[in-house]
Amino acid sequence: MTDYILSDETRAKLKKISTASIATALFKRGLRNQFIQGVVPVSPKAETMVGQAFTLRYIPAREDRNPITVFRNPEHPQRVAIETCPAGWVLVMDGRKDARAATAGSILITRLALRGAAGVVSDAGFRDADGIGALDMPAYYAKPSAPTNLTLHEALDINVPISCGDVAVFPGDVMLGDRDGVMVIPAHLADELADECTGMESFEDFVLEEVTKGTGIIGLYPCTLEENQQKYEAWRERTGR
Repeated sequence: MTDYILSDETRAKLKKISTASIATALFKRGLRNQFIQGVVPVSPKAETMVGQAFTLRYIPAREDRNPITVFRNPEHPQRVAIETCPAGWVLVMDGRKDARAATAGSILITRLALRGAAGVVSDAGFRDADGIGALDMPAYYAKPSAPTNLTLHEALDINVPISCGDVAVFPGDVMLGDRDGVMVIPAHLADELADECTGMESFEDFVLEEVTKGTGIIGLYPCTLEENQQKYEAWRERTGR
């Protein structure tokens, strides 16, 4: 889908940026629907999830196609996705927002983590959620769900455009996840958003510091008073931001 490769420099910048800042920067460019709806961290992590999207598409299961024996097939797409998602990438699963059944469980997600994936996102359920939450790798889902994926989902396609939480996700898009949720950054915008939002984060840290001192919002956020701009520049000089 894209020839873009996320650089270490851009990844490092994005790890210091919030989903809120990314959402605002995308909104300025007319992109309003890049926040994956209905997913939460399995367990909040201190480090922000950043990685390019490697996708897995599920369709509704049909009983004659999804007996438990299909897992014996070495080419089963769910298993293949776990074994082929590149290190540093995020496995993104289209579970059609149907969390009545899991899209993966702790054994597969542990394998994914040990292979070096940057994270996993599903708009459906995970089983053995406690085990997934104990991993260092960030994971996002709709809710816990004990039934195996075969009861409702058939894993069909790997690394194709999908929908996840009402957002179009193309292979190679950049996923950024924090405690609020997950944003999808179109690959061609990742570098410029990393630069732009680095400045936004700096300014918002300054604003929060001013607000905690009792400063009013009007003229500060957004900064429309020259005196506040001067205070910000002095703050940047003082803090190295």
